[in-house]
Amino acid sequence: MELLKVWITKKGEKAIHDGHPWIYLDEIVKCDDHIENGSIVDVFSSKNKYLGSGFFSEHSKIRIRILSRNRNDLFDEAFFRRRLTYAISYRRQVMGDDFDCCRLVFGEADGLPGLTVDLFHDILVTQVLSFGMEQLKEMIYRLLLEILSEFLEINGIYERNDVNIRKLEGLEEVKGWYKKADSTVTKIIENGIYYWVDVENGQKTGFFLDQKYNRKAVSEIAKNLKVLDCCTHTGSFALNAIKGGASQVTAVDISKTALEQAKENAKINGFLEKLEFVEADLFDYLRELEKNHQKEFDFIILDPPAFTKSRKTIEHAMRGYLEINTLAMKVLPRGGYLATASCSHFANVDRFEEMLKKAAHLANRQLREIEVRKQAKDHPILWGVEETKYLKFYLFQVI
Repeated sequence: MELLKVWITKKGEKAIHDGHPWIYLDEIVKCDDHIENGSIVDVFSSKNKYLGSGFFSEHSKIRIRILSRNRNDLFDEAFFRRRLTYAISYRRQVMGDDFDCCRLVFGEADGLPGLTVDLFHDILVTQVLSFGMEQLKEMIYRLLLEILSEFLEINGIYERNDVNIRKLEGLEEVKGWYKKADSTVTKIIENGIYYWVDVENGQKTGFFLDQKYNRKAVSEIAKNLKVLDCCTHTGSFALNAIKGGASQVTAVDISKTALEQAKENAKINGFLEKLEFVEADLFDYLRELEKNHQKEFDFIILDPPAFTKSRKTIEHAMRGYLEINTLAMKVLPRGGYLATASCSHFANVDRFEEMLKKAAHLANRQLREIEVRKQAKDHPILWGVEETKYLKFYLFQVI
């Protein structure tokens, strides 16, 4: 069956040639009549050259999300089985023994726009963020279970479609079981540490998998240090520091619920004795330490939530990053250690590093770089798609 057609501008054509899979509303020159929302269309240049095929969304500013640049592809069940198989095979290859809890599908980076799938031992947590993928999700879920059944037993699929971005696609915000398991709480192991994961109420899909190896990097330099873990959430950096031999760890978060979860995770690992939990705002806590000239920590970890999710608020976000990093550098003794991160792709590498230079200047410190890291390899960066290159993680000695 021949697909309906859309013709786009030279700007849109260049973006596709550069590897980006999104075509915006203002890049469309003309369309065939009667294109159904969520259907797959063929995309052509103004000179009638085939550029690719993708999901059409009549409500979103991202009007088309490219699925394939191969004109011979048939967008049938076999096509989606191949895409899912490639995604899962990649994780089995690169994650090795860490496959038990990892991201199986990372949207556009896996050629499956608008689809996120995380594996937490025996439960899949999914997020569907495009109208076209929503129409296919039952087939997608069935294929996932069939592919994984060859080497894993999956007891449930939980949908975390409770995100505002779905409204931009004309979709409702919902969450709940697609395939019901016994409980919405499961136990995982990461870097040799156990965690309870609440797939119903936890942040995002229940747990931040992308910092897996950055947590391990913290563990490797924490021995005998007094550590401050800011925005600890469920305690993952704090627990890795203890596993690495930290003498004492203080875990700070503004959320009482998050701290309770962190305590439970510390308990099941036998780490409670070395942990202190503080319910406080990150900015206020660091300001108080700096005001009182306290130098009680040898290692500070800054892993705040995204300060910006749009270009409109980037300047405000950079001021926030500047303040907490400046304060942390002032609070640390010379020779202390700093881990600092940003999970917003809008705060790109150049802007983040410029902010760190300014923070060091304001704190009258110099930064000795230990390591620069990104997100874990189950969240692959697709070159040409800047949105997939979002996590920045730096380890410094502050001198």
